[in-house]
Amino acid sequence: MARETVGFIRMADGTAEDYALLGAAQAVERAKVADNLLALLRGLRGHNPGYRIDRYQHSLQTATRALRDGADEEMVCAALFHDLGDLHCPVNHSAFAAAILRPYVSDETHWIVAHHGLFQGYYYFHHVGGDRDARDRFRDHPLYGRTVDFCARWDQCSFDPDYETLDLDAFEPMVRRIFARKPREFV
Repeated sequence: MARETVGFIRMADGTAEDYALLGAAQAVERAKVADNLLALLRGLRGHNPGYRIDRYQHSLQTATRALRDGADEEMVCAALFHDLGDLHCPVNHSAFAAAILRPYVSDETHWIVAHHGLFQGYYYFHHVGGDRDARDRFRDHPLYGRTVDFCARWDQCSFDPDYETLDLDAFEPMVRRIFARKPREFV
């Protein structure tokens, strides 16, 4: 009879059999990533810290704009999940979303999501005592323009209760394709 748990209490004492068992269990968990992320996204329903639409609708609206603007599936999914961390860690929500996406997307897409919060500040930092040009410290970065565009064309304008936004069903096949990719390993 196969074991259901590892035999060790310290990783250093694990055996090949233990790590084969864990590898199989992790493969099952990796297969659930898309479902888990879609559930997290749905969890943003009703989370409306003063905006005219909730964060769920904002996410759908941002992805809808990206899709209609001809963005590739990876970027549309990034637009869909870019604010996933708003509910859990609003101060570093960009890093939260970027960390989730990183194993499944290009370095470029990861960078854009990781920095979009700072770049989005262009639209409001000066109203709250900050430097609206804080993003300019990255002016020489090759992805500066693409991150400016992400915010200008899709993110900052996606708070419109009257915008014709696609339902999550329109994006689910893309999400499943992106998160079915073999994840890259990072340490």
